[in-house]
Amino acid sequence: MTREAIGVGETELEALNDAKRQLGLSETDDVEFELIQRAEKKKFGLFGGSPAKVKVTVQDEPEPEMGAEEFLRQVLDNMGLENISIEKKEVEGGIEFDLEGEDVGFVIGRRGETLDSLQYLTSLVANHGEKDYVKVTINTGDYREKREKTLEILGRKLAFKAIKTGKKTSLEPMNPYERRIIHTAVQKVNGATSWSEGENSNRHVVIGVDPSYKQNYRKPYKGNRGGNRGGRRPYNGRGGSKSTSAPADPNRVPLNEGGETGLYGRIDK
Repeated sequence: MTREAIGVGETELEALNDAKRQLGLSETDDVEFELIQRAEKKKFGLFGGSPAKVKVTVQDEPEPEMGAEEFLRQVLDNMGLENISIEKKEVEGGIEFDLEGEDVGFVIGRRGETLDSLQYLTSLVANHGEKDYVKVTINTGDYREKREKTLEILGRKLAFKAIKTGKKTSLEPMNPYERRIIHTAVQKVNGATSWSEGENSNRHVVIGVDPSYKQNYRKPYKGNRGGNRGGRRPYNGRGGSKSTSAPADPNRVPLNEGGETGLYGRIDK
């Protein structure tokens, strides 16, 4: 970065030192300068005259870029979490940071939102100025594995519910990576489908019945007026069958909202 300052003084030397002071330099520092105006003394000590003006130009050396691990450590320290340790591991195509400590729950946050944000910011730092994309993963213990398993179970459970009842279910807002886990789980249940609605932070997954699937779910029986006081649905061989789940179609391709490069996909420079 280039910085400039124009110093003023009764002499050229005083003007030069004034410019140095403005730039935070000492009088002994060597600098490049340009004499803009020479000092002129007043005639008869009363009339005219002008001060000297000198322009100093300084080319600062760029500061070394902060590494991903250094950035992560700095953020944790600023959060008051100095007791959390960071274990860095090189993996194929990226790096993984595992956090350990008593206060690690503060890093996870509600539904992992703080951990996700920290991973996103660290990924920005890791990929600044890099030619090849580096996938950054931040985990604590096996939190992400447990979260992924929970989402898979939730997706399958709501998929079977949609087939059984014929009703759709809207989930809470999630990031692209977690939405993709839900989509993948739902696509494994033949007869159910999922899609995303909403914008930005409100984008969420909706799970419902696949329109191309023959809906054989049982509608609630309201009874009849002509008897059968027991309220049970009569069975005559045509009154509907129990809901059955067909085997998953191996050709179905899950929606890809999260990409293959990380929590939020590749972060372009």
